[in-house]
Parts: sequence; structure tokens; C-alpha cells
Amino acid sequence: MSHIVVIGAGQAGSSLVAGLRKGGFDGAITLIGAEPVLPYQRPPLSKAYLLGEMELERLYLRPESFYAENDITLRLGQQVGAIDPAAKTVTISGEVISYDQLALTTGSHPRRLPAAIGGDLAAVHVVRTLADVDTMAPAVTQGARALIVGGGYIGLEAAAICAKRGVQVTLVEMADRILQRVAAPETSDYFRALHSAHGVDIREGVGLDRITGENGKVTGAVLGDGTELEVDFVVVGVGIAPATELAEAAGLAIENGIKTDVHGRTSAADIWAAGDCASFPYKGRRIRLESVPNAIDQAEVVAQNMLGAGKNYVATPWFWSDQYDVKLQIAGLNMGYDHVVTRPGEGATTSFWYYQGDQLLAVDAMNDPRAYMVGKRLIDAGKTADPAVVADPAADLKPLLKA
Repeated sequence: MSHIVVIGAGQAGSSLVAGLRKGGFDGAITLIGAEPVLPYQRPPLSKAYLLGEMELERLYLRPESFYAENDITLRLGQQVGAIDPAAKTVTISGEVISYDQLALTTGSHPRRLPAAIGGDLAAVHVVRTLADVDTMAPAVTQGARALIVGGGYIGLEAAAICAKRGVQVTLVEMADRILQRVAAPETSDYFRALHSAHGVDIREGVGLDRITGENGKVTGAVLGDGTELEVDFVVVGVGIAPATELAEAAGLAIENGIKTDVHGRTSAADIWAAGDCASFPYKGRRIRLESVPNAIDQAEVVAQNMLGAGKNYVATPWFWSDQYDVKLQIAGLNMGYDHVVTRPGEGATTSFWYYQGDQLLAVDAMNDPRAYMVGKRLIDAGKTADPAVVADPAADLKPLLKA
């Protein structure tokens, strides 16, 4: 009987094994995960779950019965020690398992602060896994003092949750502005104002020198400009790195993640990759997308290709972020933009449209699902939008879809 092994029991891994059964694969499937829990959603961890508004069972992507009913063997809470592409085996807890095809959906790791500057002190947290959030949750209480390191979406979402719980929040961003790596100044200005209105102290162009502590626990922080802060806990949101260690040790090609072709196949025969860990061709360049939609869509295509479909993965990038009562929806990728058009709305509603010359590349829509929907459909179809129409809040956007 043919045996498919999937390493990584997150969103991509769960979607891939489901896709294999949906596609008619009737051989053996083994899904291996390092965490001792069923595959679960990550986005609610730092939002509804941390706020106590979502029970653990609601985090699970699929109930345990799904895997049993579909004859999918779960090996949870176990680490893979090695992959041998020549022998087509993986080693797990000292046991050697043979495979006919292997899929790597190993995801990513949060970047951590060096121990030399206090990164290993108790109460220095990252927000990536269920265990991370369970460890941090007791600290997020009224009157506590938090330092958020990093002004990307991870840091800003953490700041929003802490502020909503009555925590005194200071956020430091080494770059000149928050969201500098991923968004235009207009979007940075919007979220800076939003967080300031909720009492978050945002300090841009200021790095972290070191975290101070007593008896192994955080007590404060010294910033790059010499400022000293009293701190009860720290949340580190300085990005993630693809989990490529197993693939690299097995000799697979690595290029900003595990290098795959348009079908999701790696450089080794019968080994595939999908999700945060995988880089793939996109419009003449190679990218890696860190998003739930990509993890699902790419895993489903890889599952089909493992069964012989020969289908190209064509990404349609989109993302979201929830902060306070604002839902940010992002369509497309803004790489290479040269100007931004603002579409104003009422209250917290607005959108920013990124162009390269005359071509629409991306849209950041805040509490404006209509602008997001129109922008996404245009971008996915390779169309553009008249900037004059976009900039006029009285103009109907829907006719742009017919142009």
C-alpha cells in the first residue's frame, strides 16, 4: 500500500491530508506534528482565544473524529529527527518510517531576542503557538505594563489586545515607522493614530538595547536612546523565519524557504512543500507567503499534484488583521509600488490603493469590505482601476469590474 507522510500539523498539513482523501487517495496517510494538540487555527490565538472569547475546541481545524474516519494516522507531540531522501524514510522518536511520497508543511518559527540582551528571561513572550499564548495569558491583566518589540502586524495585534485588557503598552519599532516593511506611510499613519487613541505609546526609530530582570524574570527594559522603562512582560513581534531545518539537513534546495516549482515539488524526488515554509515562482520572481489563505490553497493544489494532477499553483495573495474595532483586509502584493491613492470614507473607513505606473498592485482596506472586494477581483484578474474614480468617495466602484 502506498504511504504518504506529511510533516507539520498546522493549517497547511491539515488541509493537505484532507485534500488527499478528497482527491481519492486510498493509501496510508501519516500526519506528524510537534505540538501535542490537534491541528488548530493560529489567527484567533492572539485575539479571541487570548481574550477568553473562544474555547480551545473551537480552535481545532477539524475534530479528532475526522482523522479517524478518514484513516489518517496522527503522530502528535513528536519531533522528526531526520529525512533520508535516498532511502525515502523519516526518523521519528527513534523509529524509522518509510514513505512513497513526503510533504513538508513545517510552517515557520518566530524570531526571538538573543539571550545576551535578556531574551531568555521569564515573561518574554512570542505569539505563535497555543503554548505561547497559554503562557502569556495570565500576564495580560488590568494595570500591567507591557513592552511590545516590533511594529509589524504581529506586534500591533498584540498591542491592541493588551490595550483592550487595560494593560499599559509601550511599543518600540527600530525602523522609522511602524509597518515600514509591509505597508505605505498612509497605512502606518492610520494605525499609529488608531493605537494612540487607545493609549498605546508608540516609539518609532527606537530600538531595544536590553531587557533587565531580577531572579530570572523581567523587571524593565533599556531602549536604544537610553530610556529606561519598568516592564512586567515583553511581547516580541519581530517576524518569523521559515522552518527549513529538516529540509536543509536532507539536502533540499533552500531559497527563502524550501524551494519548490510551480507544482509544489521540491528539489528531491517525491518530496513536496506547502505553506509558510515553501517558496515558489510568482510573476517572474520567487516569493513565500505567510498567510492562512496561502497555506490552505497551496496545500490543496499540492495534494492534487501528489496524485498526478500536474496543476500550477497560482497564488492570489490576501491577508487580514483585526485591531480594536478595525478590520484590515489586504488584497495583492504592494512590491514595487510608486504611488498610493487614498479613498476616504466615514469614520474609521478608508482604503489605500497601490499603483506601479497605471497598474493596480494592492489594496489596504480598513472597515471597507466593498473596496477590498472590488480591488481583489481587479488584481486577481490582472486589471487596474482609474485612480480618479478610486479617489472619489461618491463614485461607485462596481463599474470598475466591468471595464
